[in-house]
Formats: sequence, structure tokens, C-alpha cells
Amino acid sequence: MIKTIVIDDEVKARETILNMLETYCTDVKVIATAGSVKEGVKVLKDHHPDLVLLDIKMADGTGFDLLRKLNDIDFLVIFITAFEEFAIRAIKFSAIDYILKPLDPDELVNAVQKAKGVMNKDNMSVKLEALYENLDMLSSNTKKIVLKTTDSVHIVNLRDIIRCESEKNYTHFFTVENEKITVSKTLKEYNELLNDFKFYRVHQSHLINLAHVKRYDKKEGGFLIMDDNSSVPVSFRKKEDLMKLFKSL
Repeated sequence: MIKTIVIDDEVKARETILNMLETYCTDVKVIATAGSVKEGVKVLKDHHPDLVLLDIKMADGTGFDLLRKLNDIDFLVIFITAFEEFAIRAIKFSAIDYILKPLDPDELVNAVQKAKGVMNKDNMSVKLEALYENLDMLSSNTKKIVLKTTDSVHIVNLRDIIRCESEKNYTHFFTVENEKITVSKTLKEYNELLNDFKFYRVHQSHLINLAHVKRYDKKEGGFLIMDDNSSVPVSFRKKEDLMKLFKSL
């Protein structure tokens, strides 16, 4: 059984979560609930959960405030929030799961099952450190992203990513340190996450960091030469937009 604590300052929201867990997640056992940051800190210190469903905005602070008050995070976290907000992007960069209110049973079940499949609490501390840094950073080029591979959890500065390349349902990241980091997520997911940070999808299989482009070669249909001297093809329909982007840099 997955020992779980639910922390949300809305009584009805807590009741909804409890009902859904009881109905759809039979391998979950709720061992405690809390309705505030202060109460949540006490409950987490008194109990030893495997998983915490944590509301982001509460009357006396945020779920982030609550976690920062704890010396040791030895449980997994799924954040819950009522709407898309600035914090969601930081959460995504940190590879931590979240669900939006009003809760959808399928999304809740999926999030819990993913947590059950991971159950590596050491990685949660690493992800939360990245999350705190991203929440504190005001400049986009200092943001960090968590990349989970089969064997490791990498925390990478966005400015250090040269390019991303897709291979079926995997994405390869190439960095200034000559690392190749392979993640089991599609390039589409990372394109949606990074396109506001001077990353541009120049081809169906290639997403590049515009800050690491050395030159554009027009031969053979058009190629970008990157800072690592890799050659990236540019699709015909992307050329015009790419030229406009270069002019705006």
C-alpha cells in the first residue's frame, strides 16, 4: 500500500480527493490530511508517507513554503493547483508531477501510478532543489531542467543545451560539456516546454538553442552549424521564420 497524505486548504477539495483515491486507487492508503501549511508541516513530521498530494496555494502560504520548512524530503510529491500559473512551468522543468483542479479521475490515477512506478524518494530531493532554484530565478537563461534517464537524474542549465534530437519516442539532448543525455519523452513535449526560451524547432526531428548557432549554410536545402560543430537540417517551411528569428536576436 502507498501511504499517502493529502494537504489542501479547501474541505470540499480534500473530500473529493479522498473519495477519488478510495474509488479509483485501491493501492493507496490515506494516513492523514491537513488544511494549511502549518498543519501540513506537523502532519508530515508526525507521519512517514510514501506520497503527498499537495495543494500549491493555501491561505497561510504555498505548498513550496511547506516543503522548504522540512529538513528532509523522504516522500514523493504530486502538486495540485486550481489553474495554470507561473509555478507550473517551474514544476515541469523540474520533472515533478502535477494535476489541475477540478480533478479528473483519470489524471489522478495516472499521476499516482507514475509515482508508484518511481518510488525513488532520493530523486525527489534533487528535483525539488531544481524547482526551488527555478522559482527563485528571474532570468530565463538561468533556468534549469531536470532530465531523467534510465540510470540518472541530470540537472542541466538551459543555456548549456545546444540542441535536441528526436528518435521515435526518445529525445537526445546535446550539451556544451559534450554530453548526450537520452530521455524517454518525445521532442514535441520539450518543444512545448522550451519554445519561450529561445529554442526553435527547425525540423521535425530537431530542436535547437538559438544561442548556440554558429552559422547557416544554404547548400543542400539548408543546414545550421551549431557550436559543437554538429549539422542540423532546416525544413523548407521553417526557413523564413528562422531568418526572422535571427534578425530579432
